[in-house]
Amino acid sequence: MIKKRKFLLIILSVLMFVSVFTGCAKEESAEFNSEKDITVVARDAASGTRGAFHEIMKIKVKENNTEVDKLVVGALEFDGTDKVVTAVEGDKYGIGYISLGSVSDRIKAVAVNGAEPSAENVKNGSYTVSRPFLLVTKGDENNLVKDFLTFASSVQGQEIAVEMHYISAADETKEYTSSGMSGTIKVAGSTSVTPLMEKLQEAYKALNPDVNFEMQSNGSSQGIKAAMDGSYDIGMSSRELKEEEASQLNKHILAIDGIAVIVNKENPISDISSENVTSIYTGEITMWSEVK
Repeated sequence: MIKKRKFLLIILSVLMFVSVFTGCAKEESAEFNSEKDITVVARDAASGTRGAFHEIMKIKVKENNTEVDKLVVGALEFDGTDKVVTAVEGDKYGIGYISLGSVSDRIKAVAVNGAEPSAENVKNGSYTVSRPFLLVTKGDENNLVKDFLTFASSVQGQEIAVEMHYISAADETKEYTSSGMSGTIKVAGSTSVTPLMEKLQEAYKALNPDVNFEMQSNGSSQGIKAAMDGSYDIGMSSRELKEEEASQLNKHILAIDGIAVIVNKENPISDISSENVTSIYTGEITMWSEVK
């Protein structure tokens, strides 16, 4: 009987040791390892967010009068804001960029050059990673489209933009009064502008219930193209128009948006230099331990 008890005690001790060891191993594996490779997450080539971010961060450069995007080979490229968020949320070593208005507690937005990504810092100029949100039209807008554009730049429309953490683009705004119009407005373009546009449409419809919207979120370049060829009434863009585009379209500045650099919530980094961001996205820096 005594021998059996000793045997059981030995077995129990071994099990406890294994349990403690396993627990320690799990704890160690959960720590952030700065020697791991950085997972670079970017937007697709049609994205206005990508166009603006890559220009600001000098990832896109001119070589022999030709624009060349130096995005590192192997970067993950996604065609929507939420896909970028999901990728960084699920990868401890990921880095990405999204509209400031799309930042949530799913990921961590880091300071750039010491400036926190906020609407206030975009407005005062300390956070320089910013771009305009544009609505573009062909120039022959019908009265319904004109009325919606008036609403978007009104007191009510700009209040919605500010509530969503964007910067108002209008120096002077007027109150909007319901027009009582009816019909359908077709909108296409930037996935970054889409959340703000959805809120504007909802508020506009509350005042003009006989108006409907058809909307497609397919990237700034597609929205601009749709406005130019007349297949959609309004194109949404989260980048500035190119010279050829600007010559064919009317530009309406909806709001100013910051572009947030995002990392996984387990990443200890809270501030990063623009030089480091450029180096990461062009492949010069490949591990988090190299980020100073």
